[in-house]
Parts: sequence; structure tokens; C-alpha cells
Amino acid sequence: MKIICIGRNYLEHIRELDGNSNLPSEPLFFMKPDTALLRNNNPFYLPDFSRELHYETELVVRINRVGRAIAERFAHRYYGEVGLGIDFTARDLQRECMSRGLPWEMCKSFDYSAAVSPRFLPLASLGGDVQRLHFQMELNGEVRQQGDTSMMIFTVDKIISHVSRFVTLRMGDLIFTGTPSGIGSLASGDRITASLAGEKLLDIAVK
Repeated sequence: MKIICIGRNYLEHIRELDGNSNLPSEPLFFMKPDTALLRNNNPFYLPDFSRELHYETELVVRINRVGRAIAERFAHRYYGEVGLGIDFTARDLQRECMSRGLPWEMCKSFDYSAAVSPRFLPLASLGGDVQRLHFQMELNGEVRQQGDTSMMIFTVDKIISHVSRFVTLRMGDLIFTGTPSGIGSLASGDRITASLAGEKLLDIAVK
């Protein structure tokens, strides 16, 4: 099982990171190991190697069959359920890596850096259109992120087609489809909740 993460897939998130509107020409992706999974709404423990740990709330698509070099028009056949996830990021380490031209693994792929909702919802029960879904994240009861998949730069089908050119997709693989604006820091004692189409899927204590 692979965790495939898409970067810079919402315009407002790009603006909050860079202060500009330079759009990527194709989906940008990186991967996390299966040891990054945080399941069942278990607590998230802040790592001791970062002083600026950020949350990034994302729609997660679960792949349901093996596929390679998938044409975009057939990509919808490779998923039927969606959930929510948090891409935890050591932002201070990421800035350091970027300034030195180094890979990002230590700031994105550490243990338990990919929270995934215990439940995935059948897309059919949500109206059937993966590009018309709304999700929301609250930190300590305050709304911090709101995402609508209609605002993605690259659609889910485009992402699947692009990634599968380079990496074979297998049943159970998870695709984190990018985060909207509103990312921010976490502190011990925080509580993250997130809902998809009004249904709460994530409830995570930060320790």
C-alpha cells in the first residue's frame, strides 16, 4: 500500500505559501511510507525534531484496482470511495530542505504523518461526482480550512492518469489530493476535527 500526496493543487494554498499565483503545469506528487499512517483517529504526538508542525487537510481517494498508464477518461473506474486525511508537515524542516535543495522526506514522511479517516464514504452516496465535494476542518472548534474539490487545479482523474504513468497503482493505495488554504501550526492540547459533506470523519487529539 502506498500513500501518494499531491502538492499545490489549490490556487489559494499556493498564494499562502509563495505569495504568487504560479500554477504547476502538471500534478506534483511525493509519497509517504505505510509507517506514516495514523489510523482510527488515534492521537497525534508532536515529534521532537520540529518546532513548527503544520496540518494540511485533504480529500483522500482509495484506489480499488491495479492500474498503470491509465487514460484520464478511464480513471473514474479506479476508485469508488473517498475519505479525509491530514498531511502533517514539519514546516521548519521543509524550509531548510528547500533552501539547501534537498529532498523533503524527513519533513513529510515521518512516522504517523498521514492521518486517514477510519471510514471512507461511497462516492455514490455523495452524489457521484468527486469534483463536487465540500470538506471542512476545525481546530479547537474553530473553522480553519474549507475545501471544495471543484476548486482543484488538477482533477482526481487527471491526478490518477498522471501518477500512473510513473507508478503502478494497486488496490488500497491512498491518494491525498492536495490541501486548500488555511494551513497552520499545531500545539499540544489541540484537537482536530474534519467533516466531508457534513459528516464528521476525523477527530484527533494532538499531544
